[in-house]
Amino acid sequence: MKQPNLRKLMVSMVTAATLTAGTSAYAEDPIRIGGIYILSGSASTYGEFAQKGIDLAVSEINESGGILGRDIEMIYEDSQGKASVAIQAARKLVHSEDVDALVGLDSSGVAQGMVPTMPELQKPLIITHAATPDVTGELCNPFTYRISVNVAQNMKAAAKIASETDAKNWTTIGPDYSFGHQSWEYFGDYLKEINPDVNLMSDTNFPRFGAEDFTPFIDRVMDSDADGVLISVWGGDLVNFVRQASNRGFFEKDLELMFTVGAATEVLTALGDRMPEGVHLSTRYWYDAYDNDINKRFVKAYIEEYGNPPSYNAEGAYAAIYAYKQAMEAAGTTDGPAVAKALRGMTMEAPNGTVTFREGDNQAMVSPNWGISGPMHPEHGIRTLTDLQIFDGEEVARSVEETGCKL
Repeated sequence: MKQPNLRKLMVSMVTAATLTAGTSAYAEDPIRIGGIYILSGSASTYGEFAQKGIDLAVSEINESGGILGRDIEMIYEDSQGKASVAIQAARKLVHSEDVDALVGLDSSGVAQGMVPTMPELQKPLIITHAATPDVTGELCNPFTYRISVNVAQNMKAAAKIASETDAKNWTTIGPDYSFGHQSWEYFGDYLKEINPDVNLMSDTNFPRFGAEDFTPFIDRVMDSDADGVLISVWGGDLVNFVRQASNRGFFEKDLELMFTVGAATEVLTALGDRMPEGVHLSTRYWYDAYDNDINKRFVKAYIEEYGNPPSYNAEGAYAAIYAYKQAMEAAGTTDGPAVAKALRGMTMEAPNGTVTFREGDNQAMVSPNWGISGPMHPEHGIRTLTDLQIFDGEEVARSVEETGCKL
């Protein structure tokens, strides 16, 4: 009987051991997710709140065994609110940092610039904040998803509320880029459909994003015939706007005021009781609006960790990480195209209820929240929301055909 070649046998055993060790080491490598948010400037609190939501989700998932047996590792980049910077950050994250997926984007303008690059990068992106309908509309692609409310959804809800007021002459104050202009456009179109007798004033106000002085626009509205104002200024700009408007006596006028993102807890925290009582405030998620176990756990954990209630941006970012967990486990891999495909049409449970990424445009069917600013919360130091309305995500969404998305 021929004896085995001892040298060849040892080489084979070493090779097998090396391959096994390599496979084991690979299996233990973390899943890397890149986050791109505004982390500097007047809107940086939005990025900071998103980070808090993400970090909470990552901690929970890693403590419970990770995704596919691997921990999650986050890498953050500052978009600076600029599309060119965000595109560079995405390419760096994919090509240099070897991330498996991306989350983020606060600005609609940034999203419009970056989303067309996603097919090139072959990695999924879940947008957690930027609200322009275009990215799940004409600019849609198989790699881009949004887990938060878009402008069209929120403005249809706003128009329903506005139509029930006595205001007839409507104008707007909003940032001079797509978010401000699209908010006014969709609001006006929906309001006219419901009440053709309203007057959409041509005298509108679009200060630049990051403006420090809003008084000319405030005075202009106060001197006009407007009795209804849609205000889509956001972030640090909204904080400055409210303070300046208060000093000018703006809130003492008999106006119907609708703040499209006024119930962002970042803003409410910064303003305290300077946010006027009795005005319409919207948010993509209100922490006290959803009576389900996931939301209760999320809010409790968030307050225990950070000392204040979660914002809609924190919730959207938190939910996005869990969306990736579900999609990667369904796909059985972190491969970009496979995960993107698993997200399509996927339904998940989130703090704001059951969320479905609509198969035709990858837009989540989620619920805009509107309410009236109420008394200060005794513990949280922010305005409460009274007369809270939670709109059905599908009822306020455009049809896929209306979006212009062709996947």
